[in-house]
Amino acid sequence: MATKRPAQPIFTRSSWLKPSSKRVRGLRDRLRSHYGRPVAAPHGRPLDELVLTVLSQSTSDRNRDVAYLRLRARLETWERVRDAPLSEVESAIQPGGLHRQKSVRIKNILHALGEPLDLAWLAHVPVGEGRDHLTALPGVGRKTAACVLLFALGQPDVPVDTHVSRVATRLGLLRPGAGFVEMHDGLLDLTPRGAHLELHVNLLRHGRRICHAQRPRCEVCPLRRACPQIGVAVR
Repeated sequence: MATKRPAQPIFTRSSWLKPSSKRVRGLRDRLRSHYGRPVAAPHGRPLDELVLTVLSQSTSDRNRDVAYLRLRARLETWERVRDAPLSEVESAIQPGGLHRQKSVRIKNILHALGEPLDLAWLAHVPVGEGRDHLTALPGVGRKTAACVLLFALGQPDVPVDTHVSRVATRLGLLRPGAGFVEMHDGLLDLTPRGAHLELHVNLLRHGRRICHAQRPRCEVCPLRRACPQIGVAVR
């Protein structure tokens, strides 16, 4: 019985080179041809987005949304969420999974923000300043901060989750073995002007639909001719 060869990266950490802007634009265009060009106006509610992103961790979009809507229905304002007993918040967000950990994180964030409970001012400061403020909050990392800046305020940032990091690494956009901060900085630096939302959403879609962690569907991949398949097992 033949044995499968282990996954071997085509590029090593030392041999990886930053891709050209032409290559990045080409990949963006191929993804656009396959998935379309996503458009979503910033909704202007950064604190809502912050809590929603905390709820999204390690769960499905549907469960996240159910948990968020239950929380807002039971405790209508963020002040009430902050001041409510922990058990009430846990109960409200239970459908989202990890409700004990997430309830503590949400309340810690709301307490750390102080008064007033508002992040609208982030729209009026440089992106880097807003990012630094968000990542200084308890339990808030680069991905969560990027979601707030991009989806709520329309500012240039690219959230890097497991799907985005996997696809971007296999395509050679990111250095194999890069840490989380390096991945965010690297993808942000590579993203063409004005394409932050598009690149994030389409890399995410590609990771969910085709470029799976296990058994990626390379045979139907629209990027197969341009993909070095870094880290993909050779069959």
